[in-house]
Amino acid sequence: MTADPIFHLFLKNQMSTFTARDLNAALWSAADEMRKIMSADVYKDYLLGLVFYKALSDKMLVEAYDLLNDEKPESLDAAQIAYTEALTDGSWEDLSLELNNRFGCVIHPRRTFTAFYNQINARTFMLSELRQAFRDIEAASGGTYEGLFEDFDIDSKDLGKTPDKRNEMISSVIKALAHIDFNDYPEDALGDAYEYLIAQFASESGKKAGEFYTPQSVSQIIARIVTAGQNSKYGFTVYDPAMGSGSLLLQIRNQIHNDDAKGIDNKGAIHFFGQELKNQTYNLARMNMMLHRVPGANQHLRNGDTLDADWPTDEPTNFDAVVMNPPYSQKYDARESLLTDPRFAAYKKLPPASKADFAFLLHGFYHLKDTGTMGIVLPHGVLFRGGAEGTIRETLLRNGNIYAVIGLPSGIFFSTGIPTCVVILKKNNTDRSVFFVDASKEFRKEGPRNYLDPEHIDKIVDAVLKREDVEKFAHLATFEEIQSNDFNLNIPRYVDNSEEEEEIDIQSTFSELAKLDQQEAEVDLQLSKFFKELGICLDEKVMK
Repeated sequence: MTADPIFHLFLKNQMSTFTARDLNAALWSAADEMRKIMSADVYKDYLLGLVFYKALSDKMLVEAYDLLNDEKPESLDAAQIAYTEALTDGSWEDLSLELNNRFGCVIHPRRTFTAFYNQINARTFMLSELRQAFRDIEAASGGTYEGLFEDFDIDSKDLGKTPDKRNEMISSVIKALAHIDFNDYPEDALGDAYEYLIAQFASESGKKAGEFYTPQSVSQIIARIVTAGQNSKYGFTVYDPAMGSGSLLLQIRNQIHNDDAKGIDNKGAIHFFGQELKNQTYNLARMNMMLHRVPGANQHLRNGDTLDADWPTDEPTNFDAVVMNPPYSQKYDARESLLTDPRFAAYKKLPPASKADFAFLLHGFYHLKDTGTMGIVLPHGVLFRGGAEGTIRETLLRNGNIYAVIGLPSGIFFSTGIPTCVVILKKNNTDRSVFFVDASKEFRKEGPRNYLDPEHIDKIVDAVLKREDVEKFAHLATFEEIQSNDFNLNIPRYVDNSEEEEEIDIQSTFSELAKLDQQEAEVDLQLSKFFKELGICLDEKVMK
């Protein structure tokens, strides 16, 4: 039986004394040289590309050694020697066929990451060889890796103004990564480390990070809510029309439970659907999926404009969950022909061209199964803005489609400091009630940013799932209540989290002041007696 090449990239590792934290620190330190000359949003593509390449190379070397010797190698150097010898000892043809079957590609022994490190030490390394290694992988049959490294521009002057400087920069990063053997770490460590790096880059690149990363805490909130009641489903499907690095999609897997008693792998059966406009971010998502050991057959990722080109009809078009953190208030082509588009036709009006927030929401909602749940992060303006947005919001509410609104704290996103909210949607909310949560004060402050800790996440999710009023935190609003507010969903209309001012007892205050005056007079009298005993005469005005 032919094995899935992506799945076999990551065979089960032996337990190790190395921890995920060790790996995170080692990988992050590898960016030190790049930090000196370029911004995080630039160097992330180079570092993440090299990390992925090394992971692929290391796994292939170990697998090749095992195939040749029926045992694991003592080191990557030992594996490299055996792999190189296979070229001339008559075993290369069969070995390369088996490696291609398991990995979907074959790295030439001269172009493994370990070989590059040895060449750097021997001063024979050439960037052209790295370029060719990328090309070989991308050209592999099956299309698994097609275009994966196209944003890794070896000739970019961001790396250095001359070929020698660029060679020196890439060499320094390879040397920093070379001492890390990914086979030494627990099986989930590499995917988690990749996610860690993405978060670190987002932190450093600030507003530019909004293109590719949703903080893990927000991803957890959405993932836990949209999988509730379905977290033991086999073949669960999830769609993110603005997937960025894929972190929000991947969070779903943490919420799906396997049926160990029956031996059913529900996590491994999840199908991930996603679309991303920016090519480099799309490739980042692909690498992220591979490093998280998602089988290639379960990845359905596209590079395209979600609003302009809908999800193709030759694939599944309705999903168990839709998750999204789209770019806020982005301009889009609100052409008249979209009024007949099935995603928007039922709402009679298009979202304004200057704000695509509702366009993303309606797109995602259209692709939700009748039994599914959708979670989308949006700016607060969608809750109360009028015009076409007000009309769309009213239609959704009259249809009972808005299930919950969660107000998040400000300062938790890398891309913006403005307050945001999570809107939860369903197609089967028959009583048309909306559950409001004001979580604006649920955070831990650290430096300039705010963070949602596990206790904050639990409080928010538990409230949404229970749908019970919590004073100054949550309220279940009836449709009639919402209608009486002209379909305005601004959270303070439904949840009052203001602190009551302490009542001042005027009479008690006056009494206290009188006591103080009396005490002052007694002190003055006592002082006067002391001064008289000392023969000191003070002006009466001074005493007063």
